[in-house]
Amino acid sequence: MTLKQFVAKQFIDVIQWNEPDEGILAYRYPMQDMEIQNGGQLTVRESQMAAFVNEGKIADVFGPGLHTLNTRNLPVLTDLMNWDKEFESPFKSDVYFFSTHLQIDQKWGTATPITIRDSEFGAVRIRGYGIYSFRIADPRTFFTQVSGTRPTYYVGDLEGQLRNTIVARMTDIFATSKISFLDMAANQAALGKQIEAEMKTNFATLGLELASFVVENISLPDELQKVMDARIGVSMAGDLNKYTQFQAAQALPVAAANSGGAAGMGVGLGAGAVMGQNMMAAMKQPAAAEAIAAVGAKRYCVDCGATIPDGARFCPSCGRAL
Repeated sequence: MTLKQFVAKQFIDVIQWNEPDEGILAYRYPMQDMEIQNGGQLTVRESQMAAFVNEGKIADVFGPGLHTLNTRNLPVLTDLMNWDKEFESPFKSDVYFFSTHLQIDQKWGTATPITIRDSEFGAVRIRGYGIYSFRIADPRTFFTQVSGTRPTYYVGDLEGQLRNTIVARMTDIFATSKISFLDMAANQAALGKQIEAEMKTNFATLGLELASFVVENISLPDELQKVMDARIGVSMAGDLNKYTQFQAAQALPVAAANSGGAAGMGVGLGAGAVMGQNMMAAMKQPAAAEAIAAVGAKRYCVDCGATIPDGARFCPSCGRAL
């Protein structure tokens, strides 16, 4: 290698970067032992931005396009370096590229259930998961707050921070929300929009833009889900005594169909015992109701509702024994 070739190799005429892999947020162009030629070309592609950094401080930021490196488009850098030669000689500076396209299909989820105070069910623990997307919006802030002078910065390096921030912010939103768990679970799209609006400021402090936020699922832990299902079943049943009597009646055909063996006999006896208990409870209820009615000035028949005279042993309307 001749001396001319060696010297020429130290000057960079064209600076550009093609992303070799997915998930790269920031990349430092290799500048070791090399200087940028005066009038050199900087190519910044769509979905990229580039920054000149001098001694760890961003001097200028370039958007997509072809840029000629001279005093006209590097005023801040020129002022920082205090050059008096107006780029008549090559100059030294670090160049960082930032990927500004959407980082999609980023996963978030609660590692452990979040305890919230529900307006309908009291204190409950909920779980949630979904996806979100973001991009670098402010390279200056991202460089100073996040990536720094690292040669390469990946999405994976930031994933834990973003996920924990999302979960922490969700806890605050749920704690101050008046919406019950059932309403949240039924309106996951609206919940995602609310969380997205609340999270945008947190992302902006890191130089990022939160582009979308999706809540795929809001649920209870398995043991609480069973309790919830039982409570919903009771509410749907309405009259618990009638519901129990209905269940007992439904069990009788099953017991009769399996009466051939000892197991079937046991089921039949069990169902009969349950129905007998329910019938006794039903018979006691009218007597209790009649006793309560007798406390007042008048008594009423629990079958037909007719007024019962004092001392009467039968209903004068339907003949029911009292």
